[in-house]
Amino acid sequence: MSKKEKSAPQEEQEKTVCPDQPAEVTEEYRPEEGAETFTVTREQMEQMEKLAGQLASLNDQHLRLAAEYDNYRKRTTKEKETIYQDAKMDTIAKFLEVYDNLERAVTQAGDEDNVHKKGMEMIFHQLQGILEKLGVTVIDPAGQPFDPERHNAVMHVDDENLGENVVAQVFQKGFLLGDRVIRFAVVQVAN
Repeated sequence: MSKKEKSAPQEEQEKTVCPDQPAEVTEEYRPEEGAETFTVTREQMEQMEKLAGQLASLNDQHLRLAAEYDNYRKRTTKEKETIYQDAKMDTIAKFLEVYDNLERAVTQAGDEDNVHKKGMEMIFHQLQGILEKLGVTVIDPAGQPFDPERHNAVMHVDDENLGENVVAQVFQKGFLLGDRVIRFAVVQVAN
């Protein structure tokens, strides 16, 4: 068949088909608004949809993996901080007995000019400074309202001078590391 003998529909079909595509043209594809329109076969359209689905699936997997990693990183950072704080609290708790003994030794009545007493005072103040640098605060609740989250009541006393649930006497000071209790204050509470 010569060029003149071809019918008009055949000429139109040849214009829209790419050389490497089969002759059956079914749809026009416009990937984005304003992009060039081109014609694809049903097989190519199905393959493009399949690839788009695979891309969406892989993108979803990537986003989930990134979210999992971010959660893992945050969780391990928090766990490390918690482990560090717990170890710090345990270590400080061991030194609190030494603190108590030094405090008792310093408060004992005796010769103020005694070199041994002055040495004990210096050691006690040095230990207080170290605890302050570590972020430890002393709970000395005498005259304050009883707080069961920070105090351990071992006795009750009837005292009209103090209000109800007020700490009357402190037997052993408590200690905090930040907001966490290292040791509860042992107290006597007024009824």
